[in-house]
Amino acid sequence: MAKLGTKPGISTLAVHAGQQPDPTTGAVMTPIYQTSTYAQEALGKNKGFEYARTHNATRAALERNLAGLEGAKHGLSFASGLAATNALIQTLSAGDHVVCGQNTYGGTFRLFDKVWRRHGIEFTFVDAASTDAVASAFTPKTKLVFVETPTNPLMQLTDIAAVSERARKRGILTVVDNTFMSPYFQRPLELGADVAFHSVTKYLNGHSDLVGGALLLNDDGLHDQLRFLQNAAGAVPGPMDCFLALRGTKTLAVRMQRHDENARELASMLASHPRVSKVFYPGLPSHPQHALAKRQASGFGGMISIVPGDGSLEAGRSVFDRFELFTRAESLGGVESLVCHPASMTHASVPRERRLAMGFADGLLRLSVGIEDIADLRADLEQALGGS
Repeated sequence: MAKLGTKPGISTLAVHAGQQPDPTTGAVMTPIYQTSTYAQEALGKNKGFEYARTHNATRAALERNLAGLEGAKHGLSFASGLAATNALIQTLSAGDHVVCGQNTYGGTFRLFDKVWRRHGIEFTFVDAASTDAVASAFTPKTKLVFVETPTNPLMQLTDIAAVSERARKRGILTVVDNTFMSPYFQRPLELGADVAFHSVTKYLNGHSDLVGGALLLNDDGLHDQLRFLQNAAGAVPGPMDCFLALRGTKTLAVRMQRHDENARELASMLASHPRVSKVFYPGLPSHPQHALAKRQASGFGGMISIVPGDGSLEAGRSVFDRFELFTRAESLGGVESLVCHPASMTHASVPRERRLAMGFADGLLRLSVGIEDIADLRADLEQALGGS
């Protein structure tokens, strides 16, 4: 990166950050260092590598690349997004308290509520669209605030700057799940957050062919603590996955532009569709937090949720089963368009009464809008909704 100047743009960072031609061969792409161990030159003397759980050059390149994209000093990569979240919670102790947005990914809720609560960590789930609600949940034992913005799947926003400021005054860390926006559209650390979290599986990779997670941060002490846990607990990604993720980030900018462009057009179409009773998309002027979306992000992303008809399970099923171009599948952020029924898929672990209390209808569908031709996506939506 030394030749790129002091402030390269994010498209340049996506291609170059953290990577140099291989010093042995000059290979432009970071090699896949597919090894479990490394030869020692002599007793206590090595080339900086001892065992692949602790150090791997392909993983290190990915971590530098992701840190560059988020404007972070440190990057740590993990075998999955949940492994990254788990490492964060492992920095806490029994009796500590976490405030979490209530409309969070179902796997995050399951990890917090069904796993770590048993080990003495306390969790309070709040409407993180309200800064006051977040701050009101703070206790003397609160150590961490964990928010998604936009949320999965109701597309609610958290004011990152406001929550981070309130938390910092109490000595509380703010962690922002930036998966839906990616660093191309939103930079939580620049808004005051302490840690940016990603499911690398999604937009950062962008090709639906790996599972991974990442934590990006500036604090040296927290980084050292997390690096210790990364090695001690061992939930690290393999070198092939890191290589694929590095390949994916190179096209992040062009992909995110197309995801956003397509989603804006489809959201506008859906907002006026007679068979859709509600559309959740921050890019719509009708979204209650549209002004905040414009203030803290440079785009609106490719995720849309809709409530077909009366919102019943049958209304959702009838539309879900008719999709042809949109693939019926979990996950998101790949180049291909996906449709998901969160209540039975990504959020099945969230109790129905909790979902309904948040306005999360049984028939709600989540669309991950891909980069296909917009006319084809529109046609598939129209026929799935019963328009043709």
